[in-house]
Amino acid sequence: MSDTTRHWTPVHLPTDCAPPAGPYSPAVRTGELLFVSGQVPRDPRTGDTVGADVRQQARRTLENLGMVLAAAGAAPNDVVSVTVYLADENDWSAFNEVYREFFRPPYPSRTVVGAQLRGILVEVSAVARIPG
Repeated sequence: MSDTTRHWTPVHLPTDCAPPAGPYSPAVRTGELLFVSGQVPRDPRTGDTVGADVRQQARRTLENLGMVLAAAGAAPNDVVSVTVYLADENDWSAFNEVYREFFRPPYPSRTVVGAQLRGILVEVSAVARIPG
């Protein structure tokens, strides 16, 4: 399928950011919906993992989510759904502390699942609505 027949457009990050670690877009937009790929605690410039505990990694992950939202013309208050992957389900409370710094009531819908994350403690994906 050629790019001209797609019904969505990729979101591109600033050129000084490290490219995605795999063959995917940081986010794609279709109509008023923005689908943000899983964000991890990578330094956006170097690609290095940031943080030794779940709070530090959650903060960097949510900052990365904010950067992708901004690149698409959105903000945290545009987010309608969040999926959180935790390497250890016991980190739920610690993650929530940081989550409340990034999102404000009314909170988006959210799912949290335990996952094997290959060397990181948290990953977050999201769906946002950006009025046309």
